Amino acid sequence: MERIKKKIKTIKVDADKCNGCRACEIVCSAFHANPKYSSINPAKSRIQVITYRLKDIWLPVFAGEYTPAECMGRDKYVIDGKEYDECTFCRAACPSRDMFKDPDSGLPLKCDMCEDEPPQEKPLCVQACLNDVLIYEEREEEVEEEAKPEDIEVGVNSLIDKYGLQKVVDVFARVLQRE
Repeated sequence: MERIKKKIKTIKVDADKCNGCRACEIVCSAFHANPKYSSINPAKSRIQVITYRLKDIWLPVFAGEYTPAECMGRDKYVIDGKEYDECTFCRAACPSRDMFKDPDSGLPLKCDMCEDEPPQEKPLCVQACLNDVLIYEEREEEVEEEAKPEDIEVGVNSLIDKYGLQKVVDVFARVLQRE
């Protein structure tokens, strides 16, 4: 493992300012549509706004890492008299829920900070947020970095779970023949 300086990008959430407009969900789903900006489907968004409308509570949550297994924690949280499961606030895409999974392919979604060509100054959800709920921050940090081939395995395993091994093998064979 090698220690390198890496630019860490984060988005802080000031939930007290959120009014539930969901502009962040809309712009995120449009940016990640194929082709770009061709459709809006908030189910494909890498940010979801969790709501408790009776108390006017709105909480934006970003897609985090994929986890191949359900977590063991099932703590309950009570906020203003309403009980929430720990999963409600979790950023991970996991087998026990559909949040942060592409509705068409079943593949896990992860916030990529809208890194694309041309590069964005800030992620689009931050740019679209009218109430300054989402705050973009960049900092340099020294981290240990190691190549992760398992990242590819996560995607392939998700495809196998959804479509079966033989179908995935057939598609890979067709793709390799084109090259």
